[in-house]
Parts: sequence; C-alpha cells; structure tokens
Amino acid sequence: MQLDPNSHQGSEQDTQVNSEDKLKQPRVASKRFFGSRGSRRLFLGRAGLFSAASVVAGVFSSSFSLKKGGNVVQAQRPGARFNYSNLRNRAFQVRTRAAKVNSEIPIPPHPTNGDEAKYANKIATDTRGLPHNKLGEVDLKAYQSFINALNSDDPNEYEKIILGGKRKLVQPLGPLAVSLSGLSPSQLTIPVPPTLDSAEQAAEFLEIAWQQLLQDIPFSEFRNNTTNPLILAAVQDLNRLSAFKGPKQNGRVTPELLFRGTAIYVNGSGGTTYYTLPGVDVGPYVSQFLLRPVPAGTQSYVQLNRVPLAIPENSFQTNYNEWLLVQNGGDSGRTIKFDPTPRYFINGRDQSEIAHTPPPVYANAALILLAKPAIDNLLAGGVGSPYNPGNPYNNSKTQAGGTATFGPGYSQSLIAWVSPHAIRAAYWQKYYVHRRLRAEAYGGLVHNNKVNKTNYPIHPDVFNSEVLDRFFSKNKSYLLPQAFPEGAPFHSSYPGGASVSAGASVTILKALFDESYVIPNPVVPDPKDPTKLIPYQGPVLTVGGELNKLAANIGLGRDSAGIHWRTDAAASLALGEAIAISILRDEKLTFREKFAGFTFTKFDGTKITV
Repeated sequence: MQLDPNSHQGSEQDTQVNSEDKLKQPRVASKRFFGSRGSRRLFLGRAGLFSAASVVAGVFSSSFSLKKGGNVVQAQRPGARFNYSNLRNRAFQVRTRAAKVNSEIPIPPHPTNGDEAKYANKIATDTRGLPHNKLGEVDLKAYQSFINALNSDDPNEYEKIILGGKRKLVQPLGPLAVSLSGLSPSQLTIPVPPTLDSAEQAAEFLEIAWQQLLQDIPFSEFRNNTTNPLILAAVQDLNRLSAFKGPKQNGRVTPELLFRGTAIYVNGSGGTTYYTLPGVDVGPYVSQFLLRPVPAGTQSYVQLNRVPLAIPENSFQTNYNEWLLVQNGGDSGRTIKFDPTPRYFINGRDQSEIAHTPPPVYANAALILLAKPAIDNLLAGGVGSPYNPGNPYNNSKTQAGGTATFGPGYSQSLIAWVSPHAIRAAYWQKYYVHRRLRAEAYGGLVHNNKVNKTNYPIHPDVFNSEVLDRFFSKNKSYLLPQAFPEGAPFHSSYPGGASVSAGASVTILKALFDESYVIPNPVVPDPKDPTKLIPYQGPVLTVGGELNKLAANIGLGRDSAGIHWRTDAAASLALGEAIAISILRDEKLTFREKFAGFTFTKFDGTKITV
C-alpha cells in the first residue's frame, strides 16, 4: 500500500505527546501502534519509509519498559523532554521540500554541434575502444552496438557492446544513477562544443600541441620579458588565430597568460560566453594549494611529487601503429619512466602527471586553509583563513561549528560528497549528449591528411602552423604526443571529469571560507632547486584566486597531457560549480542555525548567495 503523502501532518498530532506522559502510558502507546489492523498498516508504511531501525530507535525508545520483580519499570531519561517526532517529521519535510524544489527546475535544451549526424563515418565522434580500420575509422556495426546500449536504459544491452580490445569503457551507466542531493544531470546544460571543421577546434588543437612542445620549460620562464624562443613562438602562433579563446591582455596572448584557466557558460541567448577565472592571472602559474606543506592533524607532509623524466620515451602514441592499437582498445605495454627525485610542480610535464594520478588536492586545500600559520616558520603550510563571513558561528558567543555543520569536518565531508555527483553530471553529457572526439583522435585525422592524403575536414589554420613541422622533426609523425601510455580514458572528451570535480570542490571551499583573505607568506619552487620552496614576492594572492588557480591547474593538466581540449575544462568548471550550488541549496534547507546563505564569487566573476 502507498502511504498518504500528507499523512505525516496528521501523525504529528497523533504523536504530540509530552515524553513524560508517554512514559506513564506504555500500554496505551503499544496499543496505538499494534492494537488495530489500520494502525498496524500505518506502522508498516512508516517503517518502510523511515526504516525499521529508525522506528525502533526513535519511536520505541520513548515508551520502552522492562519487567523487574513483576513490576513494570520505565527506562527513564533524566530531564528528557525533547520532542523526537518533531525532528523526525522535520527531516521528512525538508527532504520532501528539497525534492519538490529540485523537481520543479525545468530541463533545459541540450543541443549538440551536429557532428555525429553530419559524418557517416563518425570521425568527429569518440569511438575509442571500439574496432577501427587502418585509418582509425570505427566499425559501424560496433558503433551501433554502443548507441543501442545508450538508448536502451537496460544494463544487459551494455554487455553487448562490441569492443576492439581488452580495455573497457569507463562507466557509461554511472550517470544514470539517481543522486539524492542536488540536481539531476539532465537539468544542467553546457555550451555546444566547437565543430570538427571549425577554426575554434583548430585553435584548441594548436594550443595543446604547443603545450606538448613547451612541457619541459619551467613556468617561472613564462614571463612577459622572456627571451625563450619556444615560448615566443607559441605566443606568436596563437596570436594569429582569430578563434583562440584563451586568456588575453588587450586582445593579445602574452607569455604570462599562456595556458591559464577559463570558464565558459551558456548565456541568455543560448550562446557561449568566455571568462578568465578571477585571480588565475595573478602571480605564479601554480596554485599555493599545490605547493604549501599540508598540516594534517598530528602529521604534516610536503607536496613533493613523483614526476616523469624529460625523455623521448615518455611521449606516447607518436608512432602510428601504437596510436591505432590504443584507439582499438589495445595496450602498448609501455610505461612512464619517473625521475627518482620527487620535486615541486614546476612545468607542464609535472602538471600532466599530477592530473593523471592526483593526490587529494581539495581535501589538502581545506587542511591548508584551516591550519594556523606557524609564526616561527615562514614556509609552514597553514594559512589560517577565516571562515566565510556568512558562517553563523562567526559571531556566536557560546558555540562553534564542527563536523556536523560549518566546521572543519563539514568542509571535508562536503568536498567528498560533491565529487561523485559532479562526475555523474559530466559523464551524462559525455555519453548521452555530445560524444565529442578526443584530441588524440583529432591528431590522427591531421596525420592521415598529411601522410595518407585523406581529406578530413580540418581547418586550414592547423596546416598553416609551424607546430606540425616541429612534431614531424621530433617524432617523424604528425600525431599529437600523449603523456600517458593509455592515452585518454575510454569516454568522450566533453566535458572533462577531472575539471568538473575541480569546479565543484573549489566552489564548496569558496562557499565555506573567506575568499578575500590574503594568503600570508606565499611560496614558489626554487628555480635552482625545485625540491625546495622560497618566498614569493609580487602581487597579493587571495584564497579565492588561488582556489580558482587550483581548479585550473588540475583541469588544464589534462590538456597538458594531450587528452582534453580547453573547452572541456572551461565548460566543466561551470558545470561543477552548478552541481555544487544545487547541493549547497539542499544543504541550506537542513540547517537549524540562523543562516542567511552561502555567498561567494562564481568563476564568471559574479557574486552569488545560495
């Protein structure tokens, strides 16, 4: 039977009994729950809704009795007058309200760029892991088995997908899980990605191609007064591209703005608006939260990283046969060779590996924010950030926040909570909307046009760049080098999974901490010895700017690896932010504190109160 959705309102009257009165009438209370068939059905309905455990703990404990020497003895609680049913009913009402509010948010349009339908051979669609011919074009029967599964909503159909090798697709069923907090993935939209033949797609390819060529140059050399010829060549090449959407100063790319973070949003007319992340263009490229020691309770550890060696053997898929093997789901058997000396994150190659197997960077950031700086050690990890000015405990005379709400443990738990919800939203777009091809596959199209004289619709800007000649001189192919032996994960490119988690996690931290707080004693790696940190001197660095920089460092690290596009990261940051906002909105409903809302700055620079 179904429980009347309004029955909790009536039952509240039924249970509005002073706990002292209940203790005096144990038999009456028992009869109320078990004395009639109707009452028994109501009890079973409630038990199904709230679980037997909660009923036993929350309802029976208020009227529990034992027999001792033939007399009934009540299990008394000294001074117990709390109305347990009120809290239970409020929980039901809050959950119902959150579900209702979320369900009333409409599903927006989900347009695509039309490439999947446009090209019969599916060259603009991510098909890696399925079987391909010698040109890297997918077997259409296998492709259809993949589409059939996605359209079926049947887990059994996914087991019928025809794969080309032993590697498996990454969790296409994952985004169909129902999230119990925040919005459903279908209620969030992202901009339409560039088309295969567009100048913007060509510009994105050339940017990540330059990232491969510059990956061993320290970020400390990315200065506007640099004399590094490779940095200057990259700047010159990107400035000739009218469709390049990376950060600019007065309409021009500069060395200091190379590979800095952006976000893109769907604007009011349904188009796309690009923003440079607030603070990401200030100071060093690498976020303070990836450099400072992490104070973790009774422990503290430095953020020295395992990094790949700067050797040709650490560039993957530059050989055509290896490239095709990976597209088909094969394993080359090659592995990354690492430097035996850990160091701080100083260049694009390091950035790629941090984005490949990342440490718990957002939990680390929360620990760094929370810990007080050590007066006797300028390079200590903690920054002692105040909480967000809206935190209700800031001005309390008698209370402090904790793990339950608004305190240290709460910040850690929310970071862990948002990530899987953000991934569901990103993977839904990847599998069920856009299915955009990966950069490594685009590189295969470029190579085949140059070597095998195919006529794939690649924009001429690619072939007018010196990048391709540099690739061929270095690798004897025109393929895009990959930082990982396996290339990209087997799901489509748009949007980025690492970036959506970054966007969501950083949004949570900005909502809980004072983003305007100036970070004391900032640091940079020592250019002479990157196993050490030295004080940074320059414009002030704020919590909000360095958190935005953290998100960009991780997201664009996947670009530096050759597996993502700039728009993958930029759209993901805005998507992750939207997921975090929807979860914060639900969280706000649950609080008993007097709380006006979470106020922070979005990636587009606007202030919001949730």
